[in-house]
Amino acid sequence: MKHHQYPTLLLTLSTFALIVVAAFLFSSANSVSSQTPNKNSNANSGRPSRKAIQLPTPTPESGEDVVKIDADLVKIDALVMQKNTARIVGDLKVEDFLLYEDGTKQEITHFSKDSLPLSVMLLIDRGGCLDPYSDDVHRAAREAIDRLKLVDEIAVMAYHTKSDLILPFTTSRILIEDALTRIPPQTEMGGHCLNALFSYAANYMMRASNPAGRRVIIVISGLTRSFDCPDSPTGKSAALSIYESGSVVCGIIPKGAKQAFENGQMTMLTRVFKVGGVDYMDIQSLANETGGEVLSDEPKKLETTFQTLIDHLRSRYNLAFVSTNKKRDGATRKLRLDLTPTIQRSKGKLVVKARRSYIAPRK
Repeated sequence: MKHHQYPTLLLTLSTFALIVVAAFLFSSANSVSSQTPNKNSNANSGRPSRKAIQLPTPTPESGEDVVKIDADLVKIDALVMQKNTARIVGDLKVEDFLLYEDGTKQEITHFSKDSLPLSVMLLIDRGGCLDPYSDDVHRAAREAIDRLKLVDEIAVMAYHTKSDLILPFTTSRILIEDALTRIPPQTEMGGHCLNALFSYAANYMMRASNPAGRRVIIVISGLTRSFDCPDSPTGKSAALSIYESGSVVCGIIPKGAKQAFENGQMTMLTRVFKVGGVDYMDIQSLANETGGEVLSDEPKKLETTFQTLIDHLRSRYNLAFVSTNKKRDGATRKLRLDLTPTIQRSKGKLVVKARRSYIAPRK
């Protein structure tokens, strides 16, 4: 499918409408079967379920798409960079930060930098007509993992219309390398069920990751957004599960002409059908909300891009607070992490990437 075969500006309105409807029906048809994430037998192996006092507990989806948590201590990962140069600012202190919840200032009770182990989930897209997991991407992922600390753990998952856990959380580099070579082949008729994927990933993260660690989800995909698949938790519920888990969502996008065209088509379709109430999930939106990043480059250059992402993850500040709002109402609360005017003046224009919300505890 070449780009020049699809004229855009010369389409009549009726022809454009037919193309849009056909594309949507094709997308829906690819997502009809096996929407529920596959409960792979590996899901509970390799590590027993671990429960800590101040960690979220996964619960069944409710009719109101509200996810309960039992955590009073709210953890925040923050990346601070120079706006113009994208250089990391790594010499800040706790008094340099200002934290607000729903406009009310909060006291930062815990503060450190790169002192906590990482729990990283690699989610690799195997659906659609483009394969984002080439030999170059495999090599880049392997090299990036070598930059992690020995205490950092990795889990590997593949997805299309269903999600398969290839490797439970482990610190074994041998097992991780083996898992990266056992990624299943691309399924052209498979969909990109992000709502099922993120719901499964969030719940697995809460159930099996190191409770003392920082949680990161990295999606390797050529498609950054997709319509919700049926017979799975809604995209809204999946997003709430991600926020509840405290995970930072990041994306690695192998960029190319075909990928840009396919992604552009899906972006156009989601905008058109959003008017009709058709829901979709967007990796970039999740990254923005959780303080993550979506980085893109040509496959042959992704080694550097992947390493940049890992370096950014290793350069984050770890903050935590206990809310002054003691209501246990399960409400979504907005967060804002700023820097003091003194730091802004001395360091120049800075960008702070951190989570923007969390779900309050329920009784």
